Amino acid sequence: MRLLLTSDTHLPKRARRLPPSLLAEMDAADLVLHAGDWVDVATLDLFEARARRLVGVFGNNDGPELRARLTDTARVECEGLRFGVVHETGASQGREKRCAERFPDLDVLVFGHSHIPWDTTAPGGLRLLNPGSPTDRRREPHCTYMTAEVADGRIVDVRLHRVPPRA
Repeated sequence: MRLLLTSDTHLPKRARRLPPSLLAEMDAADLVLHAGDWVDVATLDLFEARARRLVGVFGNNDGPELRARLTDTARVECEGLRFGVVHETGASQGREKRCAERFPDLDVLVFGHSHIPWDTTAPGGLRLLNPGSPTDRRREPHCTYMTAEVADGRIVDVRLHRVPPRA
């Protein structure tokens, strides 16, 4: 099963449109996980129209319309793996321990907020993934998103994709 992991799309404030490479990955994915900060309802509508299956949450920059349609935490099982999606996890220091305590029933936690890609495993085995942002690199050298495969009850082939600079 192919996954697309993204967060912090911030349309139309940080970019006018989503990168073509992200849209292509959305079309190819069996499951899309979005960790919040959509900002624009039209972006959620686009994801819902294109994704085969979408699991998303609202972020701190999402207004009442998005909050009415999304939750702050989402969970989904995918071929035996238990995924969670949230926007914020707090400071990077102590993140693994804090998230393992907060989500003891998950195998993988996808989060956003910082726009900084993250891929670590907490004691006890919880995998923490932040795909960065496909539209706003902040202090990072590139805008990013992630893809992954789920096979035989494991998440494999997690890849961080760099978005080419906008013209």
